[in-house]
Amino acid sequence: MKRSFPALALVLVLSFAAPVLAADAPSATVADLAWMTGHWEGETGQGTLEENWVVPTAGTMASLVRATGDGATSMIELIVIEEEEGSLTLRLQQWDPGFKPRSEGPQVMRLIELSERKVVFEATGDGGLQRLGYSRPADDEFVISIKTAGGEFDIPLKSK
Repeated sequence: MKRSFPALALVLVLSFAAPVLAADAPSATVADLAWMTGHWEGETGQGTLEENWVVPTAGTMASLVRATGDGATSMIELIVIEEEEGSLTLRLQQWDPGFKPRSEGPQVMRLIELSERKVVFEATGDGGLQRLGYSRPADDEFVISIKTAGGEFDIPLKSK
C-alpha cells in the first residue's frame, strides 16, 4: 500500500494540472468561426491570394489556399482548425508546384484570442509563423494578420 501512494498522488496532481494547462486557451468551437466561411481573394504584391473556407462541421473547419501570379500557381496551402480540449488548434501545411511540401509536417498553432469576427492563433513550436490571425471588419472584407521573425503585416482580401 505504501508503494502505491506516490503513484496515486502523481495521478491526482496530473489530473488537476491538465485542465489548468489547457485553461489559458480560450474556450471555443469551430461554430464560433462560421463568419470565416466563404471565398476570399486579394492582391499581395507578388500575385493573387485566395482562401476558400468551408462551413464548420463535425468539430473541424478547413481552407484551401492558393497563391498565383504570372499565370502560374506558386503555392498551395491547407489549413485545418479542430476542436481540441475545449479550444481550437490550427494546423497548416504548404506545398510548392508539383505538390512538393515546403516543410516535413504541418505547423501547429493554438488559439490565443477570440472575439466577434476576429481570431488569433500562436505557434506552439517551430515554423515560419509566430502568430496568425483572421478578422472580418466588414461583410465583404477579410483580413489575414501575420507575425513572423521578420515582422508583422496584414493581407486584405475581398469576398468573391
